[in-house]
Amino acid sequence: MKKESKSRRSKFYITTAIDYANASPHMGHAYEKICADAIARWHRFKGEDVFFLTGTDENAQKNVQAAGEAGVEVEKFVDDNSRKFINLCGALNLSHDDFIRTTESRHKEVSQAIFAKLYEKGDIYKGFYEGHYCEGCEAFITEKELIKGECPEHNLKPKLIKEESYFFKLAKYQKDILKLLEEGLVEPETRKNEIVNRVRDGLKDLSVSRKNLDWGIAVPFDSDHKIYVWIDALINYISALGWPDGEKFKKYWPTDLHLIGKGINWFHSVIWPAILMSAGIELPKKIFVHGYLTIEGRKISKSLGNAVDPTPFIEEYGVDPIRYFLMRDVSFGQDGDFSREAFIQRYNGDLANDLGNLLNRTLTMIEKYFKGLIPPGGEELGADEDLLNFARGLHKKLDTSMAGLDINRSLETIWELINKANKYIEDSKPWELFKGDKRRLEVVIYNLAEVLRLVLLSIRSFIPKTAENMLKQLDPSSAIEQAGFDDLAAWGKLKAGTKISKGSPLFPRIQKEQ
Repeated sequence: MKKESKSRRSKFYITTAIDYANASPHMGHAYEKICADAIARWHRFKGEDVFFLTGTDENAQKNVQAAGEAGVEVEKFVDDNSRKFINLCGALNLSHDDFIRTTESRHKEVSQAIFAKLYEKGDIYKGFYEGHYCEGCEAFITEKELIKGECPEHNLKPKLIKEESYFFKLAKYQKDILKLLEEGLVEPETRKNEIVNRVRDGLKDLSVSRKNLDWGIAVPFDSDHKIYVWIDALINYISALGWPDGEKFKKYWPTDLHLIGKGINWFHSVIWPAILMSAGIELPKKIFVHGYLTIEGRKISKSLGNAVDPTPFIEEYGVDPIRYFLMRDVSFGQDGDFSREAFIQRYNGDLANDLGNLLNRTLTMIEKYFKGLIPPGGEELGADEDLLNFARGLHKKLDTSMAGLDINRSLETIWELINKANKYIEDSKPWELFKGDKRRLEVVIYNLAEVLRLVLLSIRSFIPKTAENMLKQLDPSSAIEQAGFDDLAAWGKLKAGTKISKGSPLFPRIQKEQ
């Protein structure tokens, strides 16, 4: 059968939120990017044509404020911080296809074109605004949203601002947005319900410009005004693709998945669809809202001084342990916590004891009993049934959990197989079979080696460097890039007689005194 051309493959467009360039990245930024990367890698593994976008939001007034506090010119300030986010992407081993900066000309041009398009349609008009403005949210908030007079998101008292502004007719799209939400645009259900209830309370037209600002993208027909940062920021998802005529836009839009944090749910689930409806652009397919990452039980905050930089952890322990911990310890869609103690427990338990030990023991036995050559498989017995049935069904379990964006459950499933394999060693007692039943020993060791092949294929979306390391030891002549989902679904692909190349332990144990 003729292989389907790349252009005809199913496409998958995934985005993270773009991060404010007002400070260095922290572990919370790393969490969202890691999760998005795992999803992107999984879809590539399944043979889909993936486009993965991330970037930085550089036109916000909070960037101007932070630059002023640092005594640095705004442009240099955002350049320096954006570079830190770009470097983080490399350190996290992300497979992103583009990094958008909202100060780029390609973005400015599209932002102004969309703003003009909405104006020409009659959905933007000039008016006068008075209200509470939270600098942390970069948004006007209502009296109803305040808690003890403060923004609940940032625990800050908003400023009362009264000024000329352009407005977007958000209220016009209330029924359409409500219908879209009820049809399942937003997940999980709790986040969807929060937005549905707010929309049912009624939408008001949205202030979409600020006057007399020196930083930001100018309103195309009124240089006294700058485009409201959230309108500009949301447009990054299409400016990066070259809307309206770019080949990438034609190929990858609409977004299959916007991955965002719960603090910006409103902007993505209400304002963004309304903009697209007004502009006549197809709507996103899904918005998934993840929770917040706390540090030892406390929300990440500059004022608390607990914004943990992921880079030192990566330099000390490697990137995959950080990736694994964040995805395994946090149920996707819920809040989660990062602590050094919990990280070390996961590292020593799951990575060193379970996975690392399974690889090391299996390869050691192949060296000892078969001169480093993978033995042939053979007749399966009842003692093999539990392990092999689970292994042969692994691809279906993972396909189901990843289709539901249940990253945490996917890793649990892989580790269930790893733990079954470790138990299989204890139950089968290869060291005793070596003394009296060489043929049965061949079958047991082959089964373990084949399970390792399935494990390394299944973890490559989550901890890819570990998968590469395992492959170099188990099957040095193979290329992981050539393996796909069909290889995960097949049992018996590992060839007998393959020469292994046992290396150093995957994850040396961390001593408590470290």
